[in-house]
Amino acid sequence: MKYSIGEVASITGITISTLRYYDREGLFPNMERGNGGIRRFNEAEMESLRIIECLKNSGLSIKAIKLFLDWCQEGDSTLEERRELFYERLGVVEKQIEELQKTMNTLRFKCWYYDTAVSFGSEKALKDLNPDKIPEDVLKYKVDDCLD
Repeated sequence: MKYSIGEVASITGITISTLRYYDREGLFPNMERGNGGIRRFNEAEMESLRIIECLKNSGLSIKAIKLFLDWCQEGDSTLEERRELFYERLGVVEKQIEELQKTMNTLRFKCWYYDTAVSFGSEKALKDLNPDKIPEDVLKYKVDDCLD
């Protein structure tokens, strides 16, 4: 099946200008063009877009994504490089998730903290609160210096 750039934008949520940018950067080396140079995306480009967005969301630059796609064009001789790239990106994303989990835990604790302060009408009661009085399900989110 062939898709117009507008259809691809609608399906993927990627803007038309971004799709054109990806094309100018050489991320779709085998893309067919219709009359007047109109881009015609096929299933191969759609799959490439899924990988491009995955790598981009993992923090990889367009230049590095282009290198990966070049490796794909080279075939089996670059399998190890491609595998290593994905393991490296997996490590980066795992670290990001770990950091986001810490952030979320702090936010959860602070939500409890301010909910409790509002219910008491003051933070003073919390500043004097014995940590044994913090509910177990909230205490697990406490990070050092959270009670300020």
